[in-house]
Amino acid sequence: MFVALFALIILGFPIAFCLIGVALVFGIIRYEDIYIYQLLGRVESIASNWVLAAVPLFVFMGSVLERSGIAERLFDAFRLWTRNLPGGIAIAAILMCVMFAASSGVVGATEAVVGLLAIPAMLKYGYDKKLISGVICSGGSLGTIIPPSVVLIILGPMANVSIGRLFAAAMIPGLVLAFLYLVYVVLLALLVPSAAPRSHPDEPVVPLKEKLVITAKALVPPLLLVVCVLGSILAGIASPTEAAAVGGAGGLILSVMYGSLTWKALGQAIMQTLRVTTMIMFILMGGMMFTSVFFSLQGMSLITGFVSALDLSPWMFLFIVLLLAFLLGFFLEWISILLIFIPIFTPLLTHLGFDPIWFCILFLLIIQTSYLTPPMAPAIFYLRGISPPEITLSHMYWGMVPFLLIQGLMILLVILFPQLALWLPNVFFG
Repeated sequence: MFVALFALIILGFPIAFCLIGVALVFGIIRYEDIYIYQLLGRVESIASNWVLAAVPLFVFMGSVLERSGIAERLFDAFRLWTRNLPGGIAIAAILMCVMFAASSGVVGATEAVVGLLAIPAMLKYGYDKKLISGVICSGGSLGTIIPPSVVLIILGPMANVSIGRLFAAAMIPGLVLAFLYLVYVVLLALLVPSAAPRSHPDEPVVPLKEKLVITAKALVPPLLLVVCVLGSILAGIASPTEAAAVGGAGGLILSVMYGSLTWKALGQAIMQTLRVTTMIMFILMGGMMFTSVFFSLQGMSLITGFVSALDLSPWMFLFIVLLLAFLLGFFLEWISILLIFIPIFTPLLTHLGFDPIWFCILFLLIIQTSYLTPPMAPAIFYLRGISPPEITLSHMYWGMVPFLLIQGLMILLVILFPQLALWLPNVFFG
């Protein structure tokens, strides 16, 4: 089944069709015509899953915030406070990535929105093009791990763990990673001032009162929305789906408050939500079909026996699983890797003594790292689509190197200090 799956992917067929096609062929070989009815049951289980209803709602929230101009106001507010700091515009871009990741949940959307706002500003002030590339790609990738990431919503049911616990577990690693990005930018700007010049001295000085007013208008309402959405989940007041509904409604209300909600923007947000959700659900359905056939053909018993025969230590087995996920991240969408790896390996690793929540966060960091790693990095392809011609692929590849080292450091920290991922879930959920 895996040979057939990867052969079809290499030939260029869409991931969802590859998963469904392989499941259909091998299911019919094993169960004959009756397997068609089992496939229909999978379609119904996806379509009626209450938890997965959070996906289109969070995607819609992010799409509305993106289309309504709220992101531009946020970036301008951050720039007011950071423009006189070393690497001020890059700092504003990373802070904007954190904020937008916490209000979007969509992988790729954060990078596109912040890149369109920050790249022209950084080029204007003569920032190093490698630094520009690294900041936008790595900052955009925070949408993978910072809640309410759609990745976490899909990961929870696959790993049979609470989405609320996953949200809590991802918060500290996500914020620590963003902080490490900020530290690197500041140190680089201090050591190599030409890489991140400060703002021009002839720029008009904005009075403190005006700064506070602009910040309050631009930052406080979206921040309250994020706090309401995540806070309601972590406090146990609302399920992820209910909180996502609050987020979607809140995004619309904010757009109306700012006077930026037009019928055109609303239509674009709805269509983007439809496209992203359909893609995710179709691949998710294919993954469930694939894994159901794999399990029914005794695939899990085969893998368990194979692992036992290798006589690997638990840590060596964990390393091999993470390495395979990292390598597959060059070629496959994150959702495909989740659907192939998580249902199969999470029970095995839990049996070997690893905490499933900790493993899920570690797995996410690995996926995020492969998302940034040249030459097949999806983050670079996103950047290529929004950057001007003067930023070349060479700038992008070299710009990613220091941020990949930071990613490696974060993975090492989570391995050495598991409480980075486990402390907050224990605080909120016991």
